[in-house]
Amino acid sequence: MNENDLKNIILDNLKDKNEEIKRVFHGRGNFYEDFSHLTVDSINDTLFASFYESNQKEKNIILILEDTAKNNNFSNFIVQRKYKSDDFYEVIFGGILDDFTAIENGLKYKINFKNRNIGLFFDMKKGREYIKSISKDKSVLNLFSYTCAFSVSAIAGGASTVINVDMSKPSLSMGRENHRINNLDTKKVKFLPYNILKSISTIRKDSPFDIVIIDPPSFQKNSFVASKDYEKIIKKLDLLTKKGSIVLACLNDPFLSSDFLIELFKINAKDFQFVEKLENSFEFITNNEENSLKSLVFLKKY
Repeated sequence: MNENDLKNIILDNLKDKNEEIKRVFHGRGNFYEDFSHLTVDSINDTLFASFYESNQKEKNIILILEDTAKNNNFSNFIVQRKYKSDDFYEVIFGGILDDFTAIENGLKYKINFKNRNIGLFFDMKKGREYIKSISKDKSVLNLFSYTCAFSVSAIAGGASTVINVDMSKPSLSMGRENHRINNLDTKKVKFLPYNILKSISTIRKDSPFDIVIIDPPSFQKNSFVASKDYEKIIKKLDLLTKKGSIVLACLNDPFLSSDFLIELFKINAKDFQFVEKLENSFEFITNNEENSLKSLVFLKKY
């Protein structure tokens, strides 16, 4: 695969471009020679490219993307270099708006291109669709809520209450904004800046929950390491749920498989039955699905 192939793939994926978020090139986990380090997203009027590794063809790739962006009526072209510790973003043309929003399934989410994680993980689209579809009149616990995108989906789907828990106060503040810009009632929503592993007894006061979402980082220094800490969360689920409760357990570690989570539930939450693995959106499907996002649904049977 060469640069011309890259351009053609992106152009083909931009044919139905609109204001909704769309990944137009997903190199991660795919057999794209020289481009496995690259993702490209169409976000409203902005083309956004992320480089995960340094590559000798980077300058040429950026020139191709710049030309593509200009010829497809993008107002902004922004590059993020994930491999850099500072000065990791660059505006190639256009600018960065302080009030920029992305649109997914008609819902709005605040985006900050100056942050390494810009405010929304696009590969979780199917997970948010699922939660919206089952949330009518349900109480929801959203663990590791980040900017509360699951909460927005749940409230939009008619949830009775949502409890968002995350250590990051700035992320929760953005979460409040995400509800506000969608005109959603935050009287039904709580935003708790807690360390989840140390706060189960406090979180339990609002239990039992009809739905629990577990979407942790794979690795967060001094906070959460999926390989050893996920088990601690699963062990507490019995305290937070009731018969019929649904758990959406997510995992984005390429070195841990769906079987890792299924086995943890078998050992530590025996009342729960594995129901299904949600499919990822088409544009995020890779040559090995177990290396990408895993979103597993469990039902409490007893």
